[in-house]
Amino acid sequence: MPENKDDKNPNSDRLAVDAFEREINTDLNAKTHDKPKGMPLHTRIIIGLVVGVVAGITVNYLFGGTNPRVVWVIDNFTEPVGQLFLRLLLMIVVPLVFSSLVVGVAGIGDIRKLGRVGLKSFGYCLVISAISVVIGITLANTIKPGKRIDKATSDALQARYATDATKRVEDASKASATTPKPLTAVIETIIPKNPFFAVGSKEDANMLHIMFFGLIIGVAITLLPITATAPLLRVLESVYEITAKIIEIIMKFAPFAVACLLFNNTARFGLDLLQALAWFVATVLLGLAIHMFGVYSLSIYFLSRISPIDFFRRIKTVILTAFSTSSSNATLPTALRVSEENLGVPQEINSFVLTVGATANQNGTALYEGITVLFLAQLAGVDLTLAQQLMVVYLAILGGVGTAGIPSGSIPFIIGVLVTINVNPALIAIILGVDRILDMCRTTLNVTGDLTAATYVARSEGYELLKPHEPAIVHAGVTMAERSSD
Repeated sequence: MPENKDDKNPNSDRLAVDAFEREINTDLNAKTHDKPKGMPLHTRIIIGLVVGVVAGITVNYLFGGTNPRVVWVIDNFTEPVGQLFLRLLLMIVVPLVFSSLVVGVAGIGDIRKLGRVGLKSFGYCLVISAISVVIGITLANTIKPGKRIDKATSDALQARYATDATKRVEDASKASATTPKPLTAVIETIIPKNPFFAVGSKEDANMLHIMFFGLIIGVAITLLPITATAPLLRVLESVYEITAKIIEIIMKFAPFAVACLLFNNTARFGLDLLQALAWFVATVLLGLAIHMFGVYSLSIYFLSRISPIDFFRRIKTVILTAFSTSSSNATLPTALRVSEENLGVPQEINSFVLTVGATANQNGTALYEGITVLFLAQLAGVDLTLAQQLMVVYLAILGGVGTAGIPSGSIPFIIGVLVTINVNPALIAIILGVDRILDMCRTTLNVTGDLTAATYVARSEGYELLKPHEPAIVHAGVTMAERSSD
């Protein structure tokens, strides 16, 4: 690991670029300022990624994705290992989000300041999402990927994924049939009738319900005397510290899990689908790249006032985790730690912006949805008017806010938009084969967007980035002495 200027000056209070990785790479009980031995975590993850891709493509080329031996290896080894890693990360999301959000909101300590943070967060998300959709729509109209695919390829892809597409359309239709009126739907989506039911009723917890409940508790704590709330805050701070340690343990297995996750996708599909849908894939990747390195870099430079290059260096572990898991929710634990330890975003800002952003700030998803809808409309020979395209922009922005932070969470939304513009929703079969690979890329954009939002809000609230800050529990009124006495 190369030296940086922070390492050369032991008295510097500037956070090290690899602060999170240093803690991950040390022994579980060790606390040291020295560099840990061995390769840094992000390097090992990259090696795992490369090994998984090369092995998967090789196996697909030599044996084919449907070979019984290949299917057996995926079903009985690589997929279980990948799912183990994903489920371990998702396992700690609920206690981490709840404890971090309550302590963070309590640490803000001022209802007016909390309101400012909320408005800035949502305002930033909406503006950046709108920019992402405009980029996607512009590229789709310029490149016209739907008119560059021959009918034989289109028919073959529809036949190959017809069963999966039919199931997805049926599921989306059932969901839309039971959807209440718009205002009622918003209330039901955000506010839980029973917060414990939100955690335990489904395999995937309702994160919006949990976040709203945590937000309300945090607000109530700020309105009560510290003598009444300190015991609860100390318990939740302990929960946060425990989940942080669990993240360290889980991330030690990340390189192996990443290799398995990438092997699963490439061994099944190889490069054939990417070649068949090359224009569509290229359009999506170009849009994501423009937004990632153009829009985000400008935001980081002008709004957060830090070097974009330094920013991307400091979040590389988050980028690799998001890319390999395809899940904003699974990446959230790592994002919270890296944002605080590498970027210097205080916990009270971090906990609010990143937890809300994991669901509400899906810039990559919004861009992808815009391109995909226009691509399938072009393929179907449907010429959308300017008014219809503006409607797609509007729906994609809303979809970016409401899409679940899980793999392929945008597919039901795309089906709904296709129905709205009178395009056969069964055409979704054409992109199902490459959706997971593109999902990896857009999830990376989503999570990076959350981090840019966190740095912007922190800077606008007067915090200095790349510097350590007092824990949120101290801001909430619980002193370090009280914590140690427990």
